[in-house]
Amino acid sequence: MRFILASASPQRKSLLQGLGMAFDVVPSSLDESTCAEKDPSKRAAVLARLKAEDIFQQYNDCVVLGCDTLVVAADGTLLEKPRDAAEAERMLRLQSGKVSTVHSALCLIDPSSQVEGISSSRVHFKKLSDQEIAWWISTGQWKDRSGGFQIDGLGQLMIENLGGDWTSVVGLPVYLLGELMGKVGVRIDVVPL
Repeated sequence: MRFILASASPQRKSLLQGLGMAFDVVPSSLDESTCAEKDPSKRAAVLARLKAEDIFQQYNDCVVLGCDTLVVAADGTLLEKPRDAAEAERMLRLQSGKVSTVHSALCLIDPSSQVEGISSSRVHFKKLSDQEIAWWISTGQWKDRSGGFQIDGLGQLMIENLGGDWTSVVGLPVYLLGELMGKVGVRIDVVPL
């Protein structure tokens, strides 16, 4: 059965490719601001479900994976995608030297079932200097990233350690995906070499 990733995230695409999965990318156009849920882990779950449902309406004979990742600063502030460089800088300053929680939710829908799950991890940021923050902002890699950071690539230079699943912080908790796929009887179809 055709598998669809309802996300334009290159990191999620890369993780699925790393599993050898055959899939198509059809990003959801859901306006996240319409979600009224405020609790971060519940909000991530609702958004993942709404994105999956959005694409499943168009491809109801397929397996659709919806995803959402949200970051919560140590003081409880929800850090969604920064609108500009100044907001990204504020987010980094808030997280500098502290521990943020990252909630990554998945929703898997196929013609006969729907399953959901969430993976939460703790990201320990190093104490960032003004120069390090300015450098990160200059990379542009804060764009379209919850919390204004990413843990893969250059973003790893800002992270002291991680409590939890690295792939969850990237945005697609692979272990959780495997568990959900098992629940609905979907197996990973390896792309032939």
